[in-house]
Amino acid sequence: MKLDLPFVRSQFPAFSEPSLEGWAFFENAGGSYPCIQVINRLTDFYMKNKVQVNYPYPASTLAGELMEASYKRMGDSLNVSDSEIHFGPSTTQNVYVLANAMRPMWKDGDEIIVSCQDHEANAGAWRKLGERGIKIVEWHVHADTGLLMLDELETLFSDRTRMVAFPHCSNIIGHINPAEEISRIAHKHGALSVVDGVGYAPHGFPDLKNLGADIYLFSLYKTFGPHLGLMYVNKELIGKMENQSHFFKEGISRSMLTPAGPDHAQIAAASGILDYFDAVYEHHFDEAATPAQRIKAINRLFQKHEKELMERLLDFLRSRDDVQIIGPESAEDREPIVSIIPVNKTLKNVYATLTGHKLMLGMGNFYAVRPLMDMDIPINPGVLRISFIHYTTVEEVDQLIEGLKVAL
Repeated sequence: MKLDLPFVRSQFPAFSEPSLEGWAFFENAGGSYPCIQVINRLTDFYMKNKVQVNYPYPASTLAGELMEASYKRMGDSLNVSDSEIHFGPSTTQNVYVLANAMRPMWKDGDEIIVSCQDHEANAGAWRKLGERGIKIVEWHVHADTGLLMLDELETLFSDRTRMVAFPHCSNIIGHINPAEEISRIAHKHGALSVVDGVGYAPHGFPDLKNLGADIYLFSLYKTFGPHLGLMYVNKELIGKMENQSHFFKEGISRSMLTPAGPDHAQIAAASGILDYFDAVYEHHFDEAATPAQRIKAINRLFQKHEKELMERLLDFLRSRDDVQIIGPESAEDREPIVSIIPVNKTLKNVYATLTGHKLMLGMGNFYAVRPLMDMDIPINPGVLRISFIHYTTVEEVDQLIEGLKVAL
């Protein structure tokens, strides 16, 4: 079955917005367009339910129910319990809270392995624990490919290793790490597995029960939703963490990792992401299915389309001797996050030319400073990043290719 792209794009107001007409969006790794279902839910909440929640008057009761539905539906879609779903203002903030909540679990001199493939916004808080008695063990990327090597990981463990933190997919390399296998290796050594899914989740929500990670984090504003970070925390683990909220919230798992309290409207609007997924599923399939089964079905549609576009782009890039692809040159085991460096022209000049062709891309280091350092790539100006998702069209990729021909 082929993804019905006109139907998909009809769910995103950006594609009918006059000010964006003719522009092709290739900076989706920095944040995707929101779907209409999220926009409607957020607007509706602000108009009708922007009150304190869970009081017995109708507007307040409904506000609480709308929020509760997002926890439940996200849990069902990710194949975990709703009690294991937590919303925070961003993934970076969620990692910061987690680092503070987990530090008391460990003794001075205990070790955590932190990959150098992460972007610093989602790994820096772990490294700061090095100032608080924890030994940070760096898992470096391969200098040529930018990949994380499992045989090297095996050499990093000791009897004091307590955690391994790594990305499901790098925001600059694009390679999909074998998160299930890495989690299994961590558990074999008695360590926790913490996965940053910010780069991966926009291309398909994972099945967290089968993935095996103890903690998984991603950003809803990169998955067509509001500006929130979502984190899954295994329910057996959260009871071991130190409460980060008010003293009287001790033992209330949903509160312990949200010290500032939840953003009512945005949490309620998060259900709009799942409304969109439901609409896509019902448009393409007739079979009844659980939320998690629906996710798997539409993931196949999304990923098939994305791979076809990625092969088209990579075929072009591989045919050129005036551009360097950072990371794998194959469409296998990678997401459509493709970073390049021009060989004959400056990055800024190439970027300016592409912008002139109505192409929206990213340029810089994207906080992925450590993988660039490991690969001996200057962090300033960094790389040119091309990132797209399932709503991108063949015509937009061709527009990009034509722009690159001129720019390079």
